[in-house]
Amino acid sequence: MVLSFAVTKIADPARDPQPGPADWADLLGWLDGQRMALRETLNRPPETPAWFPFAAGATLGTWARRMAHETAIHRLDAESALGHDETVFSPEFAADGADEYLGTLVPARTTWTAAPATIQVRTIDTGHDWTLRCSSEGIQAHEGVPQVTLTGSANDVYRALWGRPNDAEVTGDRALLEPLSAP
Repeated sequence: MVLSFAVTKIADPARDPQPGPADWADLLGWLDGQRMALRETLNRPPETPAWFPFAAGATLGTWARRMAHETAIHRLDAESALGHDETVFSPEFAADGADEYLGTLVPARTTWTAAPATIQVRTIDTGHDWTLRCSSEGIQAHEGVPQVTLTGSANDVYRALWGRPNDAEVTGDRALLEPLSAP
């Protein structure tokens, strides 16, 4: 459905995607068709403007980034279902995924109802550092002293942000990370 949503909304934001087939036997062919349709849709200049649910001024490049990370996280889910947790994402890809999650998705979809908090996320292998001030006024980049820090390799931080198995470390009040959890 995610692929179908992307293809449909890029073409016409007012349209709703069509549901997939009810019959399991038809699902794989439908999925492959959606994958090919998305590939064709994104095979245009990345700077082409496109509607995006989480950010104004988005482009096809925004969608390509979103779909790359969406697919990566679902790859982890498929591996987990099969009892294999073998994928290690490159530090650059994982750090980009953490950046997209913290800089685009969380501020757009998270309503902070708890007491204001400062949260830091750090990747030790890429040197990325995101510090966010979370309050009822929104979630924004900030320079303050964190009350909780999530630290690890970019791969582990990426996985942790999406609630997948990881070896990232949490220092401080772990409960403050709960509102940032992926759906």
